[in-house]
Amino acid sequence: MKILYLIPARGGSKGIPHKNIKLLNGKPLIQYSIEVARELADDADICLSTDDPQIKAVAEGLGLKVPFLRPDYLASDTAGTSDVIVHALDFYSQLGKEYDVVVLLQPTSPLRTVQNVKDCLAIYTDEYDMVTTVKESSVSAVLCKENSRGYLEQVIGGNNVRRQDAEKFYEYNGAVYVINAKAVKEKGLGGFSKIKKCVMAEENSVDIDTLLDWKIVEVISSK
Repeated sequence: MKILYLIPARGGSKGIPHKNIKLLNGKPLIQYSIEVARELADDADICLSTDDPQIKAVAEGLGLKVPFLRPDYLASDTAGTSDVIVHALDFYSQLGKEYDVVVLLQPTSPLRTVQNVKDCLAIYTDEYDMVTTVKESSVSAVLCKENSRGYLEQVIGGNNVRRQDAEKFYEYNGAVYVINAKAVKEKGLGGFSKIKKCVMAEENSVDIDTLLDWKIVEVISSK
């Protein structure tokens, strides 16, 4: 099974400017994902996909060759992850390198571990479209809405359901995606129906989207 480890790092972060190269406890954010990938593969099978020369320079300062700059149409707010993946696969295909699987490691999940990736790979077979990490959710116990009379009512299950008795749900945490290369080319991530879960601990599942998330990760990773 030939695996490409793909780290997508767009330059246009608005919530946290220059997020992907901002220092987190002394290291650029992208370095955490690069280090995980390097525990699992040679640099030749690790691709940092970016549109930003600054991000490229930081990665290459860490010794990782960045083989291309992503075209502008894949760097907008509306650019899809499927297109970014297929672009990388096509780039390597033109060099004569074909991959069966893409392991997508988003830089915004710096608390993911090498073992988390190994756990996903252990579940994956080529009959699946994707294996992805999730965390257990308490949404079924707490999710409510305001009804037509202005009162709160439980969306899932009945009111006052004990958390331990509520139906189990999961949240995507964005940390690891093990993706069938053939499937993503044929139907894109949105067309996937055979998706298997790999449950991660909540403390490893923080996905940095806001400054509050950043502060939380700073505290956890410093420990």
